[in-house]
Order: sequence, then structure tokens, then C-alpha cells
Amino acid sequence: MDLSIIIVNYNTKALTEQTVRSVMDTTSAIDYEIIVVDNSSKEKEYFTMDNPRVKILSRVENKGFGHACNIGTNMAIGRYILYLNSDVIMQNGTLRGAVEYMDKHRDIGCLGIRTLLRDGTFDHGCKRGFPSPFNSLCYVLGLHKLFPKIKKFGGYTLSYLSNNETNEVDSVSGAFMLIPKSVLNKVGLFDESIFMYGEDIDLCYRIKQAGYKVVYYADVWMIHLKGQSGLHTKSPVVIKHFHDGIKRFYDMYYKDKHNFIVTFLMHSAINIRYVIVLLRSKLAK
Repeated sequence: MDLSIIIVNYNTKALTEQTVRSVMDTTSAIDYEIIVVDNSSKEKEYFTMDNPRVKILSRVENKGFGHACNIGTNMAIGRYILYLNSDVIMQNGTLRGAVEYMDKHRDIGCLGIRTLLRDGTFDHGCKRGFPSPFNSLCYVLGLHKLFPKIKKFGGYTLSYLSNNETNEVDSVSGAFMLIPKSVLNKVGLFDESIFMYGEDIDLCYRIKQAGYKVVYYADVWMIHLKGQSGLHTKSPVVIKHFHDGIKRFYDMYYKDKHNFIVTFLMHSAINIRYVIVLLRSKLAK
């Protein structure tokens, strides 16, 4: 089989069904399966679909996004594994084009694609640099906006790279991560100690450490209905998981490379941002 598509449903039944149907409506000429891992907390949100292509793992204990994806991966039979968000809409030929591109470029360990938001604007999360201390500082100070074409200042958002051109990058979004199963067998699956957010960057980091490329592929695309799930729901629990994920990524890969002052400043910045985002979410209610 060419492709195993892993989708996690957590209380997003309608969105998940829309995503699954968009995959089936736009994909041909490749052999694929869809595995829905359902860790919903509400019975009315349990995902159901009677289709031979769709396998459903229901009532999975919710131990985070990575844990659910790993369960789906362990039963997948495709040459490639696609981690796909439950709030996306696939376009005609996208999955076939992505698989064919991977077949021609065996040095790629992870592929992300051009992703647009519902209003047609670019979703910058689909191509990113790693959040090193310097990249994070430039991002917080807004230098990537003041000097969008200067590589030094756009290290996190990669603002100096055209959205319409395929390029090697550091990280792509967990909304669409296409990875050869053979690569996952070498580098391992998602880090389950990260409940949600940051697990995609961590996996990309390990893939690059193993000598593979992470590539942003601009020739195919999808729509990401951001705001329907995840951080944009303004849930205090989700906001905390997001900032915990950022902190854990820093501690795993950068803490030992910098002195305690840099670590203190990074942790303080993450904690301050957490408080600000939390307050904004409460005021918005």
C-alpha cells in the first residue's frame, strides 16, 4: 500500500468527517488507507463511518496527540505515513502529487505542503525554522516583519523563502507530515512526553539529525480550518500544553548548548507569554 493516513479525532466529529470525505473525493491513482484514532471525551463526538478504506480505533485513552498518532502508526501498512489534522480540506491530486514527489526524492525524511487558511492567506506554520534562542528572540521582537527578506532575522518564520517555491526547511506543521515508514522505523515515533504542540518540531529535528531532509513542497496544497480546534479555541488547558511543549523542546535540544542565563531568559519569556495569552483568552470571553 502506498499511503496510510493517520487522523486524530478529539471531539471534532463533523470536522473529521469533512476531512475524511475530502481525502476520498480528491485522491486517486494511489492505494491508501485512513486510520482514525478516536480519543474523544464526549460520546456524541465519537467518529463513525462505514467505508472499507477507513479503520476506526475508538475510545482510545487521551494521552495526547503524539500518543494517538503512534497508536495509528503501529497498525499502518503504507509505505508512507501521513499525519493529517482533522480540520483540513484536501485538494484534487494533492496526495498523489505528494507521494510521487517523495518517490522521486528518496533523501526526504518528511514532507509538508503549501497550506492556506480559509480566507486564502498563507498558513505560516507549514514551513518553519527551529525555535532556537536567537530565532525566538527575532520572532518576539518582530524583526522578521521589519526585515522579511533578511535570512538572519527570519530564521523561525522563514519569511525570506517564497511561499510558492519548494525548499528544504527545518520543520513543517503537524497538520500535514508525510514521512516514509522506513524513516520512522529509524528515528522513532512522536515523543509521547509532549502532550500536544511541539511534537511535530521534535520529530522533524530528529529526522534531520538522522541525515534526512525536511522539505516544504509548494506544488500541491490544502486548506487548514485553523480556529476550529487546538490553540485557537482559547482553552486554558490547550494554552498550557502549547507552552509546555515549547519549553520541553528547548530543554531537550538547546539547554545544554547555552548557559543558565539564556535558559532562564527563555523559560521566563515562555512563562510570560503563557500568562499573556491566558489573560487575553479570558478577556475575550
